[in-house]
Amino acid sequence: MKRLRGWILVALVGVVPLVAADKLAVTATTTMVGDLARSLGGERVAVTTLMGAGVDPHLYKATAGDGPKLRNAKLILYSGLHLEGKMQDVFDGLAKGSGRRVVAVASGIPKERLLKPDGAGEHPDPHIWFDVELWSLCARSAATALADADPAGKPFYEERLVDCQKRLADLHAWAKKRALELPEARRVLITSHDAFSYFGRAYGFQVVGLQGISTVGEAGGADMVKMVDFIKQRRVKAIFVESSVSHQALERISKDSGARIGGELFSDAMGTPGQIEHGYDLGTYEGMIKHNLNTVVEALK
Repeated sequence: MKRLRGWILVALVGVVPLVAADKLAVTATTTMVGDLARSLGGERVAVTTLMGAGVDPHLYKATAGDGPKLRNAKLILYSGLHLEGKMQDVFDGLAKGSGRRVVAVASGIPKERLLKPDGAGEHPDPHIWFDVELWSLCARSAATALADADPAGKPFYEERLVDCQKRLADLHAWAKKRALELPEARRVLITSHDAFSYFGRAYGFQVVGLQGISTVGEAGGADMVKMVDFIKQRRVKAIFVESSVSHQALERISKDSGARIGGELFSDAMGTPGQIEHGYDLGTYEGMIKHNLNTVVEALK
């Protein structure tokens, strides 16, 4: 990792950007951050995303192929809160030595609004995009970073931010209303790992993940037995696999508990751009949120 990080930092020196001179070159880590950058930047930016659909950012390591994407960027946006834990040293090195702006969009969220699960160590839960109100705060951080990197475009980014936050407010209101279609007793969301705590707090679900907030480790047999017992006690009708996490453990729990697999949720990555479901694009943040809520509500009904 140290050799790779050194290669990336050395490769950043003296390289001419490959994107058009009239566009701000932005590199984002996750699909959610990339979507946010495109929504705010519009035609003024050229956005490249390191991680695609189905990629787990907890496990992602910088590759030699990421070098051009990083060295051509004037602005690097990442989620933060150690979501991209194996890349944090790369970001720290770029922020200090390359002259590029490196910004975590989660930096705009007040600490008191962050969740810190038991056993998670010193780091808060990084899955902040599942509370749409918190993601709206991230939009402000991203818009500020864009304006700092491209001062001439500041009025443009501010105007786009207003529109973006209006759409996010509408999405948040829709999500709250959709969740209320389920009686409170049925709002129990069981998933592969503990990625939906912000979702649960925002929309009134009890969330139980087989693994912790990271997917680095694997669930043990005792964890699986405990989960099966919980499902039977609460008479949970459906549990949910995730697009970026192996389905094997949840499929075993489904078989042992009698709860069916209610569908696949997007957790740490959005869907494939251009894949349309009920009129929304699964490769967008709005599509991700709507797909997840519709899937959960329909399965638990």
